[in-house]
Amino acid sequence: MTDGLQVLFIEDDELVRRAHVQSLMLAGFNVAGHASAEAALDAWPGTPGPFAGVIVSDVRLPGISGMELLARLRERAAEVPVILVTGHGDISMAVQAMRDGAYDFIEKPFASERLVDAVRRALERRALQLENHALRRELADQAEGATRIIGRSAAMEQVRRLIANVASTDAAVLINGDTGAGKEVMARSLHEQSPRRDKPFVAVNCAALPESMFESEMFGYEAGAFTGAQKRRIGKLEHASGGTLFLDEIESMPLGLQVKLLRVLQDGVLERLGSNQPIRVDCRIIAAAKGDMDEHVAANTFRRDLLYRLNVVTIVLPPLAERRGDILPLFEHFTLDAAVRYQRPAPIITERVQQRLMQRDWPGNVRELRNAADRFVLGIGDDGASVQERDDAGAQSLKEQVEVFERAVIAHALDQAGGSVSLAADRLQLGKATLYEKIKRYGLATKGEG
Repeated sequence: MTDGLQVLFIEDDELVRRAHVQSLMLAGFNVAGHASAEAALDAWPGTPGPFAGVIVSDVRLPGISGMELLARLRERAAEVPVILVTGHGDISMAVQAMRDGAYDFIEKPFASERLVDAVRRALERRALQLENHALRRELADQAEGATRIIGRSAAMEQVRRLIANVASTDAAVLINGDTGAGKEVMARSLHEQSPRRDKPFVAVNCAALPESMFESEMFGYEAGAFTGAQKRRIGKLEHASGGTLFLDEIESMPLGLQVKLLRVLQDGVLERLGSNQPIRVDCRIIAAAKGDMDEHVAANTFRRDLLYRLNVVTIVLPPLAERRGDILPLFEHFTLDAAVRYQRPAPIITERVQQRLMQRDWPGNVRELRNAADRFVLGIGDDGASVQERDDAGAQSLKEQVEVFERAVIAHALDQAGGSVSLAADRLQLGKATLYEKIKRYGLATKGEG
């Protein structure tokens, strides 16, 4: 973990400096010795980016002292761990050094093992800092524009193209997909790529909003409109004006409330409760639903005219089990994100871990995968064991595991080939007839070649 990191060792006594530099080098560290703080600062790496290493310095030095060096480094490179060494130290100096930001304080004489241990711990801390900086930069790069939509499956490529096509318009969009499939991420991507990106993105979960509160939350109210209404409240629709209103789980909205929402969408005007003053609103509507909306219409639980208002453009998000090509890139992204949030190093996603990921069906979709990445970074599985070492209870037979993995590999190849059996067969180095037989056995979708 500390490979490539450097130790700058500052000591004016040449014999002492050589002895300790040798001890650190024998411990496997990359060490450069300097007789003064000025010499160390002159040799400070000129490469861009933060210094990849730690500093060990005697306190009593000719010229700039170790304490002065510490003060300068707090301004120049505050995160670089500094270990101070002195033969004249006392408790007050140690306390002051730690208050000033020193990583550790060692008093002479000391065993070489004490120095090696302090340097090793400081280097591990520095390596973690540098890794987290790199992760933050990578996440910031990934968070721009369309890169919020992660995935390389044919289904996600189609979603990405559709969003890029309609984002700049005000067309109403209905996003359909299972719980946890990432519908709100799609909605936010539409908003961020639209001319409304600098205005509010307001999300409303229709299933979580009690019917008795729907009108007041959506339309707002004037002071005195009802008992407890002590001051005016701006509703979600008015707050989203100029921006985007995201209506999640729209299929759960009661019929009586659907009529009121439809009227606002048709007229672009609302009235707060307790007021007769019309207020014009201009917000783009993005709705999300799970299940077949036509079935809700047929069952008279959703208004057909409202559906027509909402689904000018429909985006379908398949469950994660049907776009296995997205599992690994999503898991990698979530692992980086969790490493930054938990201040932990990002573990290596080994081939064995990849196989486990590809074998699971992920009924909770992207949300379940994100939770798995959090546990992976924390080093625990669903049962508290290491993800890398955990074996599920009631494990499948070897034949069943092989079939699960084979299905995942073929599904991934088809995703990469855009559903083309010919291209997938080439990628897998498999005969088309054999591949067709396996596709039929596993119930996989193809492009329908002749």
